[in-house]
Amino acid sequence: MSITEYNGSALVAMVGKNCFAIASDRRLGVQLQTIATDFQRISKIHDRLFIGLSGLATDSQTLYQRLVFRHKLYQLREERDMKPETFASLVSALLYEKRFGPYFCQPVIAGLSDEDKPFICTMDSIGAKYVGYTSLLVYFPSKKYCFLDCFGNLFSFFKDLPKGKER
Repeated sequence: MSITEYNGSALVAMVGKNCFAIASDRRLGVQLQTIATDFQRISKIHDRLFIGLSGLATDSQTLYQRLVFRHKLYQLREERDMKPETFASLVSALLYEKRFGPYFCQPVIAGLSDEDKPFICTMDSIGAKYVGYTSLLVYFPSKKYCFLDCFGNLFSFFKDLPKGKER
């Protein structure tokens, strides 16, 4: 069993026309034992930017605290909120800093730019970015067969962006 599967979690992010959605499970478990059913995996950075942290719960909480600290420093220095693309680069750099002793979590970043353009992005534990244009699924299961349930639910609610003038 991988350490990232120890607490088990799932995160989903999707984009639409001038909007995004991010969702997660709220179960905190130790392998197959449920510890809590109200664990928060998605956090608000500011009004237009959210981050979901999937993986080992203690590393997720530590990483979130460091990201909030860095965002507040940015706000003091620049006197504005971070754009989602800038925040994704910050998260990537922070994870890459710890590549030899990584945080065992995988972030999903979702936000809106100043022009209301949606942005979703995920990374591995050492900060390699993957920018999604329609949807993302991050899943650390405590049971392997649950992946199909999560993946099926994602695409049952997903509707592709319209072509032409509406896009």
